[in-house]
Amino acid sequence: MRILVTGGAGFIGSAVIRHIINNTQNSVLNVDKLTYAGNLESLVSIENNGRYQFAQTDICDAFGMAKLFEKFQPDLVMHLAAESHVDRSIDGPSDFIQTNIIGTYNLLEVARAYWQGLSGDQKSRFKFHHISTDEVYGDLDGTTKLFTEITSYSPSSPYSASKASSDHLVRAWHRTYGLPTIVTNCSNNYGPYHFPEKLIPLMILNALDGKPLPVYGNGQQIRDWLYVEDHAKALYKVVTEGSVGETYNIGGHNEKANIDVVKTICSILDELQPQKNGQRYESLITYVKDRPGHDLRYAIDASKIQKELGWSPEETFESGIRKTIEWYLNNLEWCRHVQDGSYQRERLGDIK
Repeated sequence: MRILVTGGAGFIGSAVIRHIINNTQNSVLNVDKLTYAGNLESLVSIENNGRYQFAQTDICDAFGMAKLFEKFQPDLVMHLAAESHVDRSIDGPSDFIQTNIIGTYNLLEVARAYWQGLSGDQKSRFKFHHISTDEVYGDLDGTTKLFTEITSYSPSSPYSASKASSDHLVRAWHRTYGLPTIVTNCSNNYGPYHFPEKLIPLMILNALDGKPLPVYGNGQQIRDWLYVEDHAKALYKVVTEGSVGETYNIGGHNEKANIDVVKTICSILDELQPQKNGQRYESLITYVKDRPGHDLRYAIDASKIQKELGWSPEETFESGIRKTIEWYLNNLEWCRHVQDGSYQRERLGDIK
């Protein structure tokens, strides 16, 4: 099959492409605008594979996308291109509205025109898979409830509102036009090749530099953590085996308070690369002003994808976080390259 992946130079998108190229015989066209968070170095291991192609194109460019569809003739579309950082969305919502909403609309229209021109087996096997987030559901009440595929939407940030909008567009294009779509909503990803504005890579790299480890509020915000390579396998299973019109929640079964995540990172770094001054990394933890509108808890009920498609995460948080830290210790050159001057691990999203 021919699979068109938008946002394939990003964190999750690159993991998806590496999984497809390394574990299947499918061909991939990676379509990425290459913003600050897109990095082709994440795909060096497969860039010379004959089944892989790259096109630097913005999903907001409908004409450019239509030409790519016509030339590549995809059987499947996996739409991961998005602005994805909550703090950045607080500082500048415009890019999130443009990419996540207008970009998704453009892509849906290009895909619809392409799909309507297909016939026979190619038309019947075409699917448009929209990859989204559990943040569209908002804040979970209590400590025992879980997000399910029918949880009502209640986004809290400009980022999650833009993703909620794109989810609604995808479902509307299925119901109104019959476009064969699938939606997935995932919990917090972590793992190799993660841009260092996000919690886990930021903590690892700051710790190695002896810099403060900023924890929002009291650090008791709870997230469900999903190892990115587990997520990539789930996404491929959904796009190839999932049912059109369905939504699948993808979670890691790993609820952790942010402060416990940071302390775990500190403990593993104490073991693998102790500070030269003899102090424990935990001494670098600094509590800072909380993020505006910060949701307290997210947690995914992933029983539907397990029952219907046979997927469950392979990594525990303990095994995944150790693999992640070891990867960063062995790939500091990649980390230096992705921090191209546009971001130097400063605080974002702080409303004065």
